[in-house]
Amino acid sequence: MSDALRPLHNARAIPVAELPLLSLDRFREEILIAVESGGRIVSLFGQPAGDALRLYGAVATPEGGLAVGCADVTGDGYPALTPDCIQAHLFEREIAEQWGLRPEGHPWLKPVRYHRPLAGRDVWNRAPDAEIPPAVTEFFRVEGDEVHEVAVGPVHAGVIEPGHFRFQCHGEQVMHLEIALGYQHRGVEAALAGGPHKRTLPIIETLAGDTTVGHTLAYCQAVEALGDCAPAPRGEALRGVALELERLANHAGDLGALAGDVGYLPTSSYCGRLRGDLLNLTALLCGNRFGRGLIRPGGAAFDADPTRADELLTRLDAIFRDVRGAVELLWSTPSVLARFEDTGVVTPEQCVELGLVGPAARACGISRDVRFEFPAGIYRFAHIPTSAWHGGDVFARAFVRWLEIERSTEFIRTQMHNLPAGEARLPAAPPGPDRFVLSLTEGWRGEICHAALTDSAGRFARYKVTDPSFHNWTGLALALRGQQISDFPLCNKSFNLSYCGHDL
Repeated sequence: MSDALRPLHNARAIPVAELPLLSLDRFREEILIAVESGGRIVSLFGQPAGDALRLYGAVATPEGGLAVGCADVTGDGYPALTPDCIQAHLFEREIAEQWGLRPEGHPWLKPVRYHRPLAGRDVWNRAPDAEIPPAVTEFFRVEGDEVHEVAVGPVHAGVIEPGHFRFQCHGEQVMHLEIALGYQHRGVEAALAGGPHKRTLPIIETLAGDTTVGHTLAYCQAVEALGDCAPAPRGEALRGVALELERLANHAGDLGALAGDVGYLPTSSYCGRLRGDLLNLTALLCGNRFGRGLIRPGGAAFDADPTRADELLTRLDAIFRDVRGAVELLWSTPSVLARFEDTGVVTPEQCVELGLVGPAARACGISRDVRFEFPAGIYRFAHIPTSAWHGGDVFARAFVRWLEIERSTEFIRTQMHNLPAGEARLPAAPPGPDRFVLSLTEGWRGEICHAALTDSAGRFARYKVTDPSFHNWTGLALALRGQQISDFPLCNKSFNLSYCGHDL
């Protein structure tokens, strides 16, 4: 039995036998040491192993690497990590919900996605075949004179996914926000078990529709690593182009939506259109605006001939000029800046403690970016500077998006001018037996993590997905403390998190 976590490279598979099986105390200690030293939890999940439930943990170490380990829990509970490491709180709630394993001492143990309890093990003291409807649960309440509660959702105005927000307010000031999700729970991870099969890729591509490229890239990297095969270099470059196009479209749309939330119509109107133009560039590559069908094991299913590449770059240059003009209006309008600055602040200390990722973390001055920290694919050879700012407020989260638009545009230009020769896709081998892989990509919301375990037949014994929203919803709740409740739409859009990506 090893007594330490094992270093691991992004998108590099290892035999399951090489995963260190630690004692439960040592497993807990190793994760806490890594986090206390500046690391963060990337993934934490359970999987049955004989009569025990095996916990798997992966952390990003302070040295800039990844480390993994596992431990068996034979009883109905274990000492929770959460009291000493708040980053673990949602992971441990999910483990309790999925497997009936109680994290003893967890300060806020309640359902995350409303799974049906398995094998009769139930930490919620209900019948094994019973289900709790979303949001039918106890909420934290603040008592006192003139304190009131505001419930928003799960049904919202407009075309938007469901989520429930419970505010505790004193007048207009928000004292506490609790977020209840789970309405979009589709049983994705259970559906992926036993794959890869013909339904696997369609499921992956629709985990979170606005992050089709990010999640599909993480999946293909994982499958290629499990099969010990490499994708075509040309396909890797096209994958990077698609990932940055996805980032451009969503960032431009978010900046327009932020402008709309403060009633600034020039940028709102322009960016709404420009988001569609950017989505159409992905459609130019593969025929689908969200990139479905483009990324496949072995590379890219669609190539870009010189004529198509030239058209993409010509259209991209025109779109970028329009985006620059629309966004610069934001930075030069005092009434916009007055609403953005010092609204929804998350401090660097809070960011580190919660383990936030993506633009939400980089807006706090924390340089977290998978493309730089754990490069895979084209990012091993083509570096994008990390776009970080300071302040941790709505302005910082907006400005980081603009910086990334500039840098992603330049990356796309460079790659399309220098596409490697050869085929865009090579044959891919099926996953090998009894292997483990951790695959990370930097989606437009932040770090996407796919962890896969194969069985003796090379099928997925466990496929665990962690969307960046899973890390960041608590950051939104914290950003609202001390704010006016009327600031909620603006703060919410500045994070722009995924309901379905969280619920899975």
